Amino acid sequence: MDTIKINDNTFSAYTIPTPNVSMMVITSPNGMLACGYISVDAADKFGDALAIVRGVSSYDDMLKAQVSSVSKKAEEMGVQLGMTGEEALIKMK
Repeated sequence: MDTIKINDNTFSAYTIPTPNVSMMVITSPNGMLACGYISVDAADKFGDALAIVRGVSSYDDMLKAQVSSVSKKAEEMGVQLGMTGEEALIKMK
């Protein structure tokens, strides 16, 4: 686990290697920012807030990338397509 600080907020970040790629997730108290490996459909099924960013290979990439899909719960929290991953995490804190 790694720790990411944004202003006064602290988030937990995880990288899980698979045989072909690494799955990356940054968690906030009320949701998570993840790479495209994670399913929005599953998040919707369980009522979780999730924002997806694609084409990333580092946590810094995740924070700068534009959100490409969001779960219904994340949308209710104000997360929108096109905002940065950092903005999405702050909305889900």
